[in-house]
Amino acid sequence: MNGRPYRGMSAEERLAERRERLICAAYTLYSDPGFPETTIERLCATARISNRAFYECFSGRTELMQALHERCVQEAVSAVAKAVEEAPDTPLSKIKAGISGYITFVTEDRRRARIMHLEVRRAGDCLATSRQQAVRAFAKVIEAGAFDLPETIEPNRRLLALGMIGAVQELLVEWVLADDPPPVADLVSTAVHIFSRSFAL
Repeated sequence: MNGRPYRGMSAEERLAERRERLICAAYTLYSDPGFPETTIERLCATARISNRAFYECFSGRTELMQALHERCVQEAVSAVAKAVEEAPDTPLSKIKAGISGYITFVTEDRRRARIMHLEVRRAGDCLATSRQQAVRAFAKVIEAGAFDLPETIEPNRRLLALGMIGAVQELLVEWVLADDPPPVADLVSTAVHIFSRSFAL
């Protein structure tokens, strides 16, 4: 790649700018029409770059999905951590804040919800590691004491946290796929109920 400045941008800056345009294009196209239906040609047309430039940024559609998914997860983890930190210092208050923070953040943009909880699964087993990293990141928020869980809980705390995260994921899949999606407030209250009962709070 030519390293000379072009239009005031270095080669590294041009590459970063193209990557960002592709991520933005994928954010829309991977949610509708969806990952399997989105071709590299369509991504390039939406991002206004050439096919050759695409392969300078990503090895293929899957790597682009991974970059997009990881960004969504990082932003969601930050939203949850902030909500938990600002909540009153009681286990139930922190659980409510964390769940509400996550579900609200994800459902603020239907594209985000669809990518994080449906399309990433449709991308195939090659993204299993990325999905598991996301689950572990949220489990650590719980395990690290953000919810100050009672030490008397009998089940394995990590496995219990993973199970609760799975429940929230399924609630969001239902929200994404339903013809008449349930109110976000109902998702939050249901998830809080599951968490509080599971952790005996």
